[in-house]
Amino acid sequence: MVDYSKWKDIEISDDEDETHPNIDTPSLFRWRHQARVERMEERRREKEEFEQKKSETYRKLSETKRKIAETDPKSPDMESLRKALSELEKVEKEIQRKEEELRKKEKQTPWNVDTISAPGFTKTVINTKPARSKDENLTEEEKEAKMKKFIKENEKFLKQFGMLRKYDDSKKFLLDHNQLVCEETANYLVIWCINLEMEEKHDLMAHVAHQTICMQYILELSKQLDVDPRACVGSFFSKIQLAEKTYKDSFDDELEQFKARIRKRAAEKIQEAIHEQEEEERKARLGPGGLDPVEVYEELPDELKKCFDAQDVPMLQETIAKMPEQEAVYYMKRCVDAGLWVPGKNDEEPKMKENAGESGAATSSASTEDVD
Repeated sequence: MVDYSKWKDIEISDDEDETHPNIDTPSLFRWRHQARVERMEERRREKEEFEQKKSETYRKLSETKRKIAETDPKSPDMESLRKALSELEKVEKEIQRKEEELRKKEKQTPWNVDTISAPGFTKTVINTKPARSKDENLTEEEKEAKMKKFIKENEKFLKQFGMLRKYDDSKKFLLDHNQLVCEETANYLVIWCINLEMEEKHDLMAHVAHQTICMQYILELSKQLDVDPRACVGSFFSKIQLAEKTYKDSFDDELEQFKARIRKRAAEKIQEAIHEQEEEERKARLGPGGLDPVEVYEELPDELKKCFDAQDVPMLQETIAKMPEQEAVYYMKRCVDAGLWVPGKNDEEPKMKENAGESGAATSSASTEDVD
């Protein structure tokens, strides 16, 4: 049985009702039609603004969740990220409520001659986009092997893409080398940015960082649409080139935040490298008892330091003889464990470590310069 209920709420045509003879009928019909068209245009704008806000909110929500997952739970930034996530979730609920209101409002809007006379035999054919690849089941070893193989096969192209700047050039390059549109490229570019910052190539780091954010936006878009990232290349570059100011401001803001994170991580890695080097040097100079000769020398009383600086064994023996026995035993045992003092075996004479004081001073100086 045919359902005619959808035809009951139809707004009559502007020229169907009768008017008073003294009224300019054509003008009245034009005014009515214009008013209805303006109402329809206002509803269309309202819907477009809503869809834009919805898209931007979901993008920020996804980005914030990603940052929380990547940030150390003990980081001072974690509290602000969680607060931002809470605010975005409130906005998400408001958007869902607004979406339901718009749906009801659109359903209750009467049909009219401008909306009811749409073509009746049209159809839209949408090409099926390839699904996103699933790497969740890979082990860490398999992911690492995959990354190494990818870099070995594509490093030349990765560096070429990192050096591009114009959106059109980047789009063409990725379409020509679509194997680069993947997580491995984003990871490679991030590591490259960190290395460039550590080498103090700040301008080049900022250049590559721009390409990194482009790739991350493409990957994020593919996650939102649940399609292969390669299907999102054209969409992203078209959107970023024609986007409104809010979208471009969001992109630039994300770029600046990314560069700040790169600078912070590069500084941390430099400090880690300095610490590792200092630890290796300390282990290399440990004495037979496992003590650091530099640290032991610095703790010695001044009169004992003079003995080691002068490499004068009789002076050392004389100084030790004047010290309280317990104190003398304590310091000499530490000197033996650190290798500063080598007791004689059988008929051998006891020895001092040559240039103990100079070695300690030189090592301290080098460490300070490295830190600075």
